[in-house]
Amino acid sequence: MIDAYAALKQANFRYFVSAHFLFTVALLTQEIALSFYLYQLTHNPLSLGLIGLAEAVPFIVLALFGGYLADKIDRKKLYLSSFFAVALISLGLAMFLTKHSPNVNLDPWVIYSCVFALGIARGFYNPAWSSLKPYLVASKDYSNSASWSAQFWQLGRILGPVLGGFLYAWIGLSATLYFSFVLFLATFGIAALIPGIKTEKAEILPIFQSIREGIAFVRKTHIVFYSLLLDMLSVLFGGVIAILPAFAEDILHVDSKGLGMLRAAPAIGAVLTMLLTAYYPPTKKAWKNMLIAVLGFGISTFIFALSKDFYLSIFALFLTGVFDSISVVVRSTIMQIIPPAHMRGRISSVNSIFVSTSNELGAFESGLAASLMGTVPSVLLGAGITLVVVVLTYVNTKDLFGIDLTKLKRAE
Repeated sequence: MIDAYAALKQANFRYFVSAHFLFTVALLTQEIALSFYLYQLTHNPLSLGLIGLAEAVPFIVLALFGGYLADKIDRKKLYLSSFFAVALISLGLAMFLTKHSPNVNLDPWVIYSCVFALGIARGFYNPAWSSLKPYLVASKDYSNSASWSAQFWQLGRILGPVLGGFLYAWIGLSATLYFSFVLFLATFGIAALIPGIKTEKAEILPIFQSIREGIAFVRKTHIVFYSLLLDMLSVLFGGVIAILPAFAEDILHVDSKGLGMLRAAPAIGAVLTMLLTAYYPPTKKAWKNMLIAVLGFGISTFIFALSKDFYLSIFALFLTGVFDSISVVVRSTIMQIIPPAHMRGRISSVNSIFVSTSNELGAFESGLAASLMGTVPSVLLGAGITLVVVVLTYVNTKDLFGIDLTKLKRAE
């Protein structure tokens, strides 16, 4: 009989998901407030895309180095230092905007600079933090831990945007940013409760040779490579999250509270689905389920692009979260089982680069395409590209359909 709460019975795993939940709430509360403020200030979708670009560039440049450090030095010191840096950056941004906003010439560039600094911090904390998960639960509970970890993350993605939208409307930009700062400090406190994880580390090669080794492992391990590639391309072209302020104000005609509800809808769909995956893991026929999920994501994005009704738009976004959550659980289980222990930091950094490319560079792509083509046509094109990606991936990955992740053991 499946124990749906097996992972949550481990104290260190509870600390991990609690810290990740608070960090997600803080980050998205801040993001929603900043993006809505920026769009009201500039009325240009490209300004929304530049937020994603400002975070993606430093992260992509530094993530492989961060993964190398995660495999070489104390991971706990690395992610705690980074979390503290994030809190300080958030505090500095709140203090500046409290004193100077609104300033259409200065504020956007200060925001982009702070987001750039957050991208630097993320390049270091992400590989160290993500690579902890396999050591917090028994190997038999990996799928269960992936479901619960994703559920807490999705709960943060629900609460963060709603808080960001409503707090912005009720107490203004500055107070909302200070609220995020407090949550970042709480994240640091809970993360500090996780004891340092001692692992047997193989001899680490010189940095560039070590990084190449991690990239080569991903490239030659088909189920890892294609799971990352499929997720990256579908979200890179099919994602709409970054330009939701444009949909909210120009198409659906709702305020910051409506934007918060739109932003939370995918996470609501995801967390409800992930509750089911704790009982019915999608990892037995993992690759089939992943392709079906990405197909559903593309179709749901089409529906959202064509909708002019607020509630239909929320439902379409809800469905994108339902389908995306399935692929998240499958990919997370793959990343816990397949990589060997001494390479997990580097493999996690490669995974993070794919995810960042899809999310942050996808945000820039969405903003740029919307500014050039119009908001709705750009999303329709992206959804179409997602469906083409699914078909091409299916043709090239038929050898992966026989893999049963429930029968695989963690690589050591």
